[in-house]
Amino acid sequence: DYNAINDLRLLPAHLERSRFEAAPAEYRNKTAYDQDTTNPGLYNGPYRITQVVQGSHVVLEPNRQWAGARPAFRRIVIKAIENTASLEANLLSGGVDMVAGELGLPLDQSLAFEKRHGGRFTVITKPSLTYEHLDLNLGAAALADVRVRRALLLALDREAMTRQLFDGRQPVAHSIVPPLDWVHADDIAKYPYDPTKAAALLDEAGWKLAAGGIRANDKGGRLALELVTTAGNRSRELVAQVLQAQWRKLGIDLRIKAEPPRVLFGETVTRRKFAHMAMFAWYSAPESVPHSTLHSDAIPTAANSWSGQNYTGYANPGMDRLIEAIETELDRPRRKELWRQLQALYADELPALPLYFKADAFILPKGLTGLVPTGHQDPSPYWVESWRWE
Repeated sequence: DYNAINDLRLLPAHLERSRFEAAPAEYRNKTAYDQDTTNPGLYNGPYRITQVVQGSHVVLEPNRQWAGARPAFRRIVIKAIENTASLEANLLSGGVDMVAGELGLPLDQSLAFEKRHGGRFTVITKPSLTYEHLDLNLGAAALADVRVRRALLLALDREAMTRQLFDGRQPVAHSIVPPLDWVHADDIAKYPYDPTKAAALLDEAGWKLAAGGIRANDKGGRLALELVTTAGNRSRELVAQVLQAQWRKLGIDLRIKAEPPRVLFGETVTRRKFAHMAMFAWYSAPESVPHSTLHSDAIPTAANSWSGQNYTGYANPGMDRLIEAIETELDRPRRKELWRQLQALYADELPALPLYFKADAFILPKGLTGLVPTGHQDPSPYWVESWRWE
């Protein structure tokens, strides 16, 4: 199973085997890593977790059982700061020493920070495999029609948006696979800005311009959608406003709702409670098979204890077959062709709307060395034993 090899994790059998055997389907939600987090037997890296304060911080201390080079820091505190303005203020006041790019300041805010405070900090920008997108609730009547989904994407000038907001450093996405990945396919359906074509698709789908400039169907239902995203993230707030303005020109009424990340990812998205669309990002790795996000057996439900990340509810037997074939095919040319077919199907059906691939900005104090951004889902702290303070 190629996907299993790509996601291989060594687990302490003396602590985890009984939990897995008791309820295999629910294991990911009942692992000791979640329920007994500070147990020293869980960790075989240079640091181990010694304290977790929910919603506040996690404390790491050196692992006495680590056989590698001795880590340089006696204690590392990872703080949870949901608001990016507060995160920047903490950085300037000394409340935090560094901001990792994987989940730190958005690129636009980081570039502005570098201009103002580059003398005190080192800012490293790294292109990444992180996919910013809109997950769609395909159970919503309007979004169940692929013509509406295509129209939504055609009505967005994503090239101008990334150029104006991010200095052109975050390329427009056309599928889930970034150009940095060797299986990326370019010969798939693309949706360049074309408001005329978008309007024609909505007309064809039965959504006509009505009084007040908002489209409606023959039953009088308005084309009104709700977008939910993370509160306190200035980049997403700006992007949401761009979407709202551009879709309004087409006759679509978009309501923006912002939720704290712990609510959005702990409840709204994971339990598929968003009405129409949710804006967030997927971190990935090269050739990361999207079983958990696109296969029909990964749709979270109460019956499966909300496991799986197919939050759109997308179910297509053709996509299932492609995913299963990619997971077991080891021949590189055949794998690449399967990946091309997967991306073509994704671009044709649009279970989610691609926005752009992110660039990560790491903000470090001048004295910190040894941190190497990865650009993918294996975060930079994986090699924390190489960090030094000079």
